[in-house]
Amino acid sequence: MTVRPERLFVAFSWLAAGLVAVSVGVLVAYLLMRGWPVLSSALLFGDTPWLAAVLGSEPVFDGIYPAVAGTFILIACSSVIAIPFGICCGIYLAEYAQGRLKAIFSFMVDLLSGMPSIVMGLFGFALILLMRRTLFGHANTSLMLSSACIALLILPYLIRMTQVALESLPDKARLLGLSLGYTRWQNILHVKLPAASTAIFSGIVLSIGRAAEDTAVIMLTGVVANAGIPRALSDKFEALPFTIFYLTAEHRNDTELQTAFGCALVLLFITGTLFFVSYFIRKNLQRSWGQGE
Repeated sequence: MTVRPERLFVAFSWLAAGLVAVSVGVLVAYLLMRGWPVLSSALLFGDTPWLAAVLGSEPVFDGIYPAVAGTFILIACSSVIAIPFGICCGIYLAEYAQGRLKAIFSFMVDLLSGMPSIVMGLFGFALILLMRRTLFGHANTSLMLSSACIALLILPYLIRMTQVALESLPDKARLLGLSLGYTRWQNILHVKLPAASTAIFSGIVLSIGRAAEDTAVIMLTGVVANAGIPRALSDKFEALPFTIFYLTAEHRNDTELQTAFGCALVLLFITGTLFFVSYFIRKNLQRSWGQGE
């Protein structure tokens, strides 16, 4: 009795999917086992009252709230930089670039997407050294530098997702605006971008998740272990990925190691919340545009 190749392929696909599910389940279960006992308000705020910590009226010394706040600020700053540029560049590659110029720009985007994060961090650090020796003698690593480097790191994802989303639209969506008398730009703005919004939004959320978890870039461009909540873009800052790395590598007792596992659970909760929110927003966008399942 011979086994058909498609059945082998289906069986292998199910096996691969099962391995991924089991791996994720084991990882989450291990994090919950090690980090759940320390999850409390004391993990976030230490001995500081939570309202005073949130309002910034009192510093937090024994909690991870400054790292949580720094992570959100880092995500917000890098997203403000990367999202407009990424979407606009994706629109250009999908709708305007042609021939050799498009091939060159596509190669540059692919090259940037394959750049290791540690190299991006070294680039930011070298940029600061260059600025110190040329124009700005007091230039230093900061939240702004980390945000700019993270923005460069996530930029290729936004560009490619926008480009693919626009190029994969059906012909009826691509020609709808033109048939109604829209100009090329009006057709992109009022027809193509809304029709491709679900895929573009997915790329934005994936990029935000990438920005939230990177350690190598921020380690060389402005993050420190104890900085408090940054008051300006030129300040040092704390972030959850670096806090996890620091506590894991430099822990002096089991309590600090448990705190690192608690930080990992908090970071996992933040990224998981982002993905779930994006899922529901994407479903609403699909229904509003009649795209179905």
